[in-house]
Amino acid sequence: QVQLVESGGGLVQPGGSLRLSCAASGSIFSYSIMSWYRQAPGKQRELVASISNGGRTTYVDSVKGRFTISISRDNAKNTVYLQMNSLKPDDTAVYYCRQDLDIRTYWGQGTQVTVSS
Repeated sequence: QVQLVESGGGLVQPGGSLRLSCAASGSIFSYSIMSWYRQAPGKQRELVASISNGGRTTYVDSVKGRFTISISRDNAKNTVYLQMNSLKPDDTAVYYCRQDLDIRTYWGQGTQVTVSS
């Protein structure tokens, strides 16, 4: 059974930065596509970024140019990261980690990011 545990969220001022981490259990991490999603209050969950097992990254258009983001992974540590810079209040949301392999999908419990002065 895979478990995903996110960390690194918190309260940050506008313009600030955060690095989220997602640690995965199990032995399939290096074969999996890893993604970060977010869900703001009253809104649907949306994809932020993905990284393939080969390290290819994808960022959704809605976040490009809004803040500087970078998704990365460390297969030796079974961990995926999301670096977010120049954060704005609109980026306030619960950020979720997701793991996909074949037909299997796993979600973390989420970590709250609040951008406020």
